Amino acid sequence: MGDWIEPGKKAPAFTLPADDGSKVKLADLAGQPVVLYFYPKDDTPGCTKEACAFRDRKKELEKLGAKVFGVSPDGIASHGKFRDKYKLNFPLLADEDHKIAEKYGAWREKNMYGKKSMGIQRSTYLIGPDGKVAQVWKRVQVDGHDEKVLAALKELG
Repeated sequence: MGDWIEPGKKAPAFTLPADDGSKVKLADLAGQPVVLYFYPKDDTPGCTKEACAFRDRKKELEKLGAKVFGVSPDGIASHGKFRDKYKLNFPLLADEDHKIAEKYGAWREKNMYGKKSMGIQRSTYLIGPDGKVAQVWKRVQVDGHDEKVLAALKELG
């Protein structure tokens, strides 16, 4: 379990497979803001609500130059079904060995009904055009989260 990457630090590099079979490399996104959000599981209530909120705000996010990526340990086939079911309009990245989630600190011990397990802590990183973390939300509450991300993007300028 890694530490959270704090604002001002360089965002850890990654290359991950996307739901369409392509590869997404953070280095290729330099010069534009990136919203990288980690979520526990495809097609579960909170994750669906969060994904649909980003889907519905895509035009506003694009106007601010941002690219959005969802990351979970689910595989590409699962991501494809989730994308198609909810008409998601941004890539979902497969971090099946959770190495990237660990690098960012999103892979944490969770305690559900007294049972401890390791998993994704719902979290979002706003990575600036310079490749540094501009903001991090560590324990995302889905309701209103899209608003907070948009506000932070506007501040980023």
